[in-house]
This record gives sequence, structure tokens and C-alpha cells, in this order.
Amino acid sequence: MEKNFTKWVACWGNATSITDRKEATYAKDLTLRYPIRACFSGSKLRFHFSNLTGTEPVTISEAYVAKSTASEATPAQSDSAQSINGAQPEYAPTKDAPTPITFGGRTCGTIPAGEEILSDEIAFDVTAGETFDVSLYFAGFTQMNAGTAITGPLSGGKYSYGNFAKAASLPDDLTRKTNWIYFLNTIDILTEEKNFALVCFGDSITAQDWPDYLTLRCAREGFGSVAIIRRAVSGTRILREYSCITYAAYGLKGATRFPIEMNVAGARAVIVQHGINDIIHPVGVEVNRFRPWSDMPTADDLINGVRSLYITHARKLGLKVYSGTLLPIYGWRTYNENRDFIRMAFNTWLRTAPDFDGCVDFDKAVRSMENPRKFGDGFDSGDHLHPSAKAYEAMAECVPEELLK
Repeated sequence: MEKNFTKWVACWGNATSITDRKEATYAKDLTLRYPIRACFSGSKLRFHFSNLTGTEPVTISEAYVAKSTASEATPAQSDSAQSINGAQPEYAPTKDAPTPITFGGRTCGTIPAGEEILSDEIAFDVTAGETFDVSLYFAGFTQMNAGTAITGPLSGGKYSYGNFAKAASLPDDLTRKTNWIYFLNTIDILTEEKNFALVCFGDSITAQDWPDYLTLRCAREGFGSVAIIRRAVSGTRILREYSCITYAAYGLKGATRFPIEMNVAGARAVIVQHGINDIIHPVGVEVNRFRPWSDMPTADDLINGVRSLYITHARKLGLKVYSGTLLPIYGWRTYNENRDFIRMAFNTWLRTAPDFDGCVDFDKAVRSMENPRKFGDGFDSGDHLHPSAKAYEAMAECVPEELLK
């Protein structure tokens, strides 16, 4: 039976934040390639590009979308695809040839500083479960100040020196992997009316693996109508943000981030798992001038922040809002009993407040039964703050089915 594709739904997405301030902040003659797993079928794509945190315009010289071939190739396959002089063959001239991503009919597009742009609608047939590549080429000097680092079994990409945006595979000697997603913010697909997006909003816990494991769980258990959209930046806080280059990559505060990041086509609900950095960051100016004790919130401060910044805005958009409890921090380098008292008081509110449509109790899923202040056996990554891969899988498993149906 032919499917009726009538509704735009986000099928992939990340936050856009300030990239880590290293010695080099510009790139030139650079190709980025990101493999995207299709969660459901559709007939058209459109692409959101963001330069939200950039201070200069960014010009995408060329952009393409193509059915994935090289991204899943083994090293041997990649080697055999290269010609003797090392040049990369272009995609074969078939239905799988790369399709240009255009902007007002043009094959290049400029993202103004501090803004986001939307591509033209691109006719491109997608089947649920397959992978397609998005390739971007930047010819001139480009300020690489807008992007987000993410991890997980479905996340990451590659970059190459040179223009290989139309190449079927990237040259091994000029290519490296990256977990930084630059400029590509969201991909929408024209799909069936039944399909929808679930937004996962948070900090490094959500920028890491559990949203990918949730996507894999949905595919495994037959929840084929939901796309998991990640809006997460490592280091971000609800109530504060940093104004120094040392911590610039920790990103924008919740008041700034949330209204921008909830721009998600077809979104039905959001899981908010945010606030641990507000609790663990302050250490006093005598230790770190950028982390004064005056930044230390009370549980009520966090509660009022979530109510005013997140819940109020989500309701205006007609979204259901689910709380996500904060994970154990016992053993983390700034741990003390007062910080844990704030975390537990905040968690109590997240579990019981009528403000929410439900609670995803991540804390309960990964904590030790013998000592609830600690991670359970095998669930600590080693830093006593971030979960292990096994724990991220447990977090994905504890998301209620009602959110996925």
C-alpha cells in the first residue's frame, strides 16, 4: 500500500552551542559528513542549519544528501574504492547519486551570525531504518563556533581536508572521525501523519549515549512512529551561563536555550533532565574566579527555574512535559552532602509535582540499591558523575512506553 506523506516531522536533531575554544577557531577547504539513521519513511527532507553562537556569517559552499555507502564501508572496502592517485570516486550516476541541498534555489547558503536558516524542501525518498549521509563543504575561511559534541552508537561523523562532498567515500589519509556536529541542527522529513518527535533536553548526560540507545530500543520494540530528538549541551545550567572562553563551550543557560531548541516539527512531548551542573559547579572565587558560591542554587531555585523557563514555554507549544531525575554524584570531585541534599530535594519534586505529565526516573534506574547516593555496580563511567554505556542503556529502557507510542 502506498503511504501518504503529508506531515513534516523532525527525524534528527541536536542543540547548537558554542564550540570549545581551542587555538584554532577557523577552518578552510573542509568537508563534513554526518550519517543519519532514518527512523521512519518519507518523500522529502528539509535541513535546519544554525550559526546561533557564531559571531561571523558562515557560508556553506556545497551541501548534499545521499544514500549511505562509504559511511558503513569496512576499511578494506574504503581502500578498494580509492584510485591509484588517491582521488575518491563520485557516487555512481544512479538513483543513489547525491542530491544537492539548496537554499532559495542556490547550491550554496550563508548563515548569518546568531541566526538559523532552513534549506529548500528536497525531494528524497527515505525508508525507515536506512542511513543517509549529509555532506557539507566549506571553501573559504569559516568560523567554527556553532556546534555540539555528542556521543552514542548512532552519533558522530567525519571531516576531511579538501572537497569530497560528492565523493562516495572519504580519503583515509585526509579524514578523521569527529563527535562535533557543526551547523547541522535539525532534519525534517515529510512523512505519515501518525509520526511524531520526542525531545530529550539536557546537559552532558543527554549529550551522551542514552538518546541513541532509546532510538535503538524503539526500532527493536516496534515503536516506529517516534523520532528521538536530542537537545543537549555538556556543561549547561538552568540558571547561569559563563562569559569566559575557558567555559564558553558549556553553552547557554536554560532561559536562552529552551525556547530556541523547542522549535521541533511534529514534537509531541519533551523529557527535561537538567540541573546537575547548577549544583556541582560552584566552588568559590578563591578556587575558581568564574565559579562563585553566589551561583549555588537552592532546590527551590531549580524548581522555579524549571517551572518558569521550561514548563511554561512547553505548555504554550502544546507539548507534554516529563521530568527526568538527576543521577547520583557520590564521589564526584566537588561532592558534598549539601549538594546531594539539593539534588535529592529537587528529585523529590521532579517525581511528585503535578506540573508534569509524568516522570522518567533515571536516578532510580542507575543508582545502587544498597547506597542510593551512588551508581549501581557497573553503572559508573569512573568519574562518579557520568554513567557507563551499560547505565545509558538502562536509562533508555526506563523511558515509559506511553512516550513512545
